[in-house]
Amino acid sequence: MKLRLGTCALVAFLFISSAWAADPAKPNVETNSIGLKLALIPAGEFMMGSHESLEEIEKKYPGLNYKAKLEQKILDTDEWPQHKVRITKPFRFGVYEVTIGQFRQFCKEADFKSQAESKEVDRSTGEMRITGGYGISASGKFEGRKPEYNWQNTGYPLTDDNPVVNVTFNDAKAFCEWLSKKEGKKYRLPTEAEWEYACRAGTKTRYTTGDDPESVAKVGNIADASSVESGLKEFKDYAQHALKANDGNWTTAKVGSFAPNAFGLYDMHGNVWEWCQDYYDENYYGKSPVDDPTGPAEGRLHVRRGGAFHTFPLYVRSSFRNWNTPQTRYLNLGFRVVREE
Repeated sequence: MKLRLGTCALVAFLFISSAWAADPAKPNVETNSIGLKLALIPAGEFMMGSHESLEEIEKKYPGLNYKAKLEQKILDTDEWPQHKVRITKPFRFGVYEVTIGQFRQFCKEADFKSQAESKEVDRSTGEMRITGGYGISASGKFEGRKPEYNWQNTGYPLTDDNPVVNVTFNDAKAFCEWLSKKEGKKYRLPTEAEWEYACRAGTKTRYTTGDDPESVAKVGNIADASSVESGLKEFKDYAQHALKANDGNWTTAKVGSFAPNAFGLYDMHGNVWEWCQDYYDENYYGKSPVDDPTGPAEGRLHVRRGGAFHTFPLYVRSSFRNWNTPQTRYLNLGFRVVREE
C-alpha cells in the first residue's frame, strides 16, 4: 500500500523545498559528537535509474565488450526501467564518506574488530583464521586478501581524513548501531533510493556535472591520467577509458578534496564505493513502490554505489548499480551514513 502525504507533511515538504531553492549554496549542515557532518536533504521526488537505453550507453562508452560484460553482470539491465521515486521525509546525509579517524574512534570505544581483523572460515581451506583485506604491494600491485591488510593498512599512505576502506557491510552496520546508541538518534546506511536521490541533487544527467565524463574530474576521484601514470596493470590495459584529467590521486583522496554537489555532498562520484542498506535484486526496479522504496525483503547481496578512485566513467554514473556479499571488503569500499530526522 502506498503512503500518501498528509496536509502537514505536504506543507513541510513545500517549506523545505522552497527554503532549499531560495539558497541552495548554503546547505543546512550539522556536526555530530564525533565530528561527522550531516546535510539536511529535503523531501522530494525524482526519476530513478538510467535515462538512456543500454544501446545508447554502448555507443557512448565504446570498447568495453558489453555483451561479455553483461554475462559477467558488470553492466546489467538493472538500471531499467527508469521509474518515479518519492522521498516523503527529509533526512540527514553524511556530507563526507566516513573517515579512518571516525572509524578508529568507533573501534576504540566499542572495542570492535573489523571482519578483516577477525578470525573467520578460510573459504579455500575451511580453517578458522584471520584472512584480512586487500591492499597494494610495495611493488605497486593489487593484492588479494592477506592477513596484514585491513582498514588500518592498505599498503598505500593513509591519513585520518581519508575514507575508511576494507570494511564490510557488517562493519558499516555495526558502526551505525554504535553511533545510534552513542547519540540516541537513529543512524543507518542509506537506502539505494536515498543514495541516488542525494547523488543526483536535482540533476537528470549521467553525472551531477552533466553528461560529459570529463566533467566528473571537478567533483570526483576516479580513474584518470594519474591512475594510468601509476603504472598499475589494471589501469594501463584500459588507459583509453580513463579521464584525460589528472587529479594527482591514484588511490583514495582525503574526503572533501573535490567540489560538492548541489546538496553540499562530497565524493558522491568516486573515491570509494559506498554500502547501501538494500538487498540487491536486478529486477527490483520493475516492482519498486513509488514512496520510499527500501529494496527487497531478503537477499544474499547488498547494493553499493558511487564508484571509486580506480573506477572508469561508465561505472560512476548516478544510476549505476553494483553489489557485494555482506562479508566483502576491499581497498576501494567504504560507506557514509544517514541519520533519520
